[in-house]
Amino acid sequence: MLEFDPQHCTLCPRQCRGDRTRRGGRCRMPAEPVLARAALHQWEEPPLSGTRGAGTVFFSGCSLGCVFCQNEAISQCDFGQPVSVSRLWEIFQELIGAGAHNIDLVNPTHYAHVVLEALEEPLPVPVVWNSGGYDKVETLRALEGKVQIYLPDFKYPDVQGAERYSGAADYPETAKAAIQEMVRQTGPYVLDGDGILRRGVILRHLLLPGRLKQAKEVMDWAASAFPPKTILFSLMSQYTPWGRAAQFPPLDRPLRRGECRGAAAYLANLGLEGFVQEESAARAEYIPAFDLTGV
Repeated sequence: MLEFDPQHCTLCPRQCRGDRTRRGGRCRMPAEPVLARAALHQWEEPPLSGTRGAGTVFFSGCSLGCVFCQNEAISQCDFGQPVSVSRLWEIFQELIGAGAHNIDLVNPTHYAHVVLEALEEPLPVPVVWNSGGYDKVETLRALEGKVQIYLPDFKYPDVQGAERYSGAADYPETAKAAIQEMVRQTGPYVLDGDGILRRGVILRHLLLPGRLKQAKEVMDWAASAFPPKTILFSLMSQYTPWGRAAQFPPLDRPLRRGECRGAAAYLANLGLEGFVQEESAARAEYIPAFDLTGV
């Protein structure tokens, strides 16, 4: 049972008790869902995108507020269109009808109450909870049985980085607890005969400029926290200086080739199973068009 008081919201770790009847709180979003895009997406990890695409639904607003967010238009500038929960359910059905391998909920943390309502009846494809990893364990527990795949980031293993770039000194321990809860719910990952993920956790880490040491710390934690064949690890090298990154050196520069190759080599040496994003992904044209497609 998820407790949600729209006048005193405590869904996310910020615990801001914002009034979401007035677009209050750190996420700046109302209680009803606000969407920026809903479409088939070919650029998730291979077991999610498959051959037909993931059915991505992009929610507006965010309670984390990373200074480098490439989805700034929706996460911090709040572009989007309010929809009803019944319309959200219709969008799920439209994406499934178009061939989506899954329903990929992007940045749903502040809309957990909406997700639960929309998923009252199970879908014929897996549901993906695609979040920044900054989730409350209590909120995640309410989703058990409704979400089959978790796709969290683990952005910062260090308090200093979390505070500087997201204003969330509690991020490292909060994310670790959240990811462990996600793995408890799903168990070891399960692929079908076509290599499509049916259940499990893909743990993402976005490599940031000047933070190869911290990337290695994230990989070390993943390797030590979970037995082999439990999770998949996704090392992302798509970083492009964006948003307020220019004010936070060294985030004001692209990744260096040595950083990308050093991180990939470290992942391989650890034996973590998963994916390494190509360096060519660090281009602005890969950012989705937030234009209300499918909304």
